[in-house]
Amino acid sequence: MNIYKPWVFNLHETFLTCRCFIGHRTITKSALLAKGYEVTQLSRNQSVSDYELTDYLSVLPAIDTRFDGIVYFPGSINLKPFRSLKLEDFQSDFNIHVLGAVNVLKTYQSNLNEGASVVLISSVAATTGMPFHASVAAVKAALEGFARSLAAEWAPKVRVNVVAPSLTLTPMAEKLTNSPEKIEAGAQRHPLKRLGNPSDLSNAITFLLGEESAWMTGQVLAVDGGMGKLKV
Repeated sequence: MNIYKPWVFNLHETFLTCRCFIGHRTITKSALLAKGYEVTQLSRNQSVSDYELTDYLSVLPAIDTRFDGIVYFPGSINLKPFRSLKLEDFQSDFNIHVLGAVNVLKTYQSNLNEGASVVLISSVAATTGMPFHASVAAVKAALEGFARSLAAEWAPKVRVNVVAPSLTLTPMAEKLTNSPEKIEAGAQRHPLKRLGNPSDLSNAITFLLGEESAWMTGQVLAVDGGMGKLKV
């Protein structure tokens, strides 16, 4: 059995998204290491990055390593009424979520082994209309379209899939989950009556990276407590 070497990317722009990445990244990395995988990390947080990174759209470091997987895991939460959003907000979110992924995959596509798996992170907001999510919905929908196109282009040698979570208990979502009342209100909006845990996301990511999902590509895996499809 080949040793799996997923590359977990944690590219972020602000301190809040940095904290979000640390929460998700630590659990995802721990889950992969527990399965005996080797993990390389690239992050603007130099305390956890294996290589120096200055910007997610800059020239990325040259890496002389072969990979069986890449996870691009950006984080930002920009929830505002449409009237309060500026063009710069849309551009910033697009740079982080879409162009950042494009830059990573264009830079390191030659590092991918045949049979490798790419996992991108979307949001339930891409396909579920919710107020104050105009920018998030726009860029995540673009990311899902990009993933499907790339999955078709890279098949059968490389798989490309997406995880689309709903509200998850991470530092990034602190403003939405910083009291028992807010947590309960958020939980009641989900058919499964709870918010997501970081382990819910890491389980989905490790599944899409591994051999268990070897016949899946071009898919969006909803990890959203039923929010995107069910009305109960």
